[in-house]
Amino acid sequence: MKRILPLAIVILIAAGAAAWWYGLPQQFGWLPGRAKEFALYGNVDIRQVSLGFRVDGRLAALAVDEGDMVRTGDVLGRLDAAPFEAAVASAEANVAALQATLDKLRAGPRQTEIAQARAAYDESLASLNNANLSYERARQLRPQGTISEANLDLATANRAMAAARAESANEALKLLQEGSRVEDIANAEAQLQAAQSALATARISLADTELRAPNDGVILSRVREPGAIVSPADTVYVLSLTEPVWVRSYVAEGDLGRLHPGMKVQVSSDTRPDKPYDGTIGFISPVAEFTPKSVETPELRTDLVYRLRIVIDKPGPDLRQGMPVTVRFPALAGR
Repeated sequence: MKRILPLAIVILIAAGAAAWWYGLPQQFGWLPGRAKEFALYGNVDIRQVSLGFRVDGRLAALAVDEGDMVRTGDVLGRLDAAPFEAAVASAEANVAALQATLDKLRAGPRQTEIAQARAAYDESLASLNNANLSYERARQLRPQGTISEANLDLATANRAMAAARAESANEALKLLQEGSRVEDIANAEAQLQAAQSALATARISLADTELRAPNDGVILSRVREPGAIVSPADTVYVLSLTEPVWVRSYVAEGDLGRLHPGMKVQVSSDTRPDKPYDGTIGFISPVAEFTPKSVETPELRTDLVYRLRIVIDKPGPDLRQGMPVTVRFPALAGR
């Protein structure tokens, strides 16, 4: 018994030394302030955009090639603009014609037109007065047999026609004095608005003959060449955006409560492990999913996990699509 006790003490000491050597106290948190570091693994996620024209046409020129850096608003390519310039000119002429028609209706008749109508009315009144005199003479002479019945009928008809002409001239004068109808002006205004909308559409189509970069980025591929006929469904360039740059990672359910959107993290790549990037948790998926094969942690590969999206604050050019990275949480250090 006395021999067994020293041997057991030696075995315990040896076991403690081995545990210390392999870092078990730090791994399981047996030592204060030296708990195992909490880290996740993920991949860089950079969005790509397929760029094309919004209108049909023939490619006249392409300004950039694969690998070129572009800035927001840079012209990447142009279509043959001649058909669209002609459409704009036609729409402008139509707008001008309809504008002139509307201005004419709003202005109403000119004073000279009104004066002309008044003169025509006065002339018709004079003709009516003359027809009345002729009729009175014929009516007085008929009983004496000086004129025939046919002459009296003719004088009667002439008087009626003169009266009708005078009434027509009077109504024409009133119509000019009243000016344009409200309904005619409203119709002209509606036609002008439709023409102006068609002109705006033509100008937008002309502007769409230039393909501009929507964001800063790098041209990944150039799909078409000058001379090709393209439609809005065709891709001309594929652009990799410079920002935003995200990291797609996964966390197990047991650690989900330790994380929250807005938490600050540090992201480091294998190529620059000593220069991590600052990042922020922007999204935590509310739906669990089976761990994808890309997750490096062996113990999580058969578990349900939750997807994280981590936004890199100031990404650098060394972060590439799909690159594996390590995500560390300074706020959880020592917990």
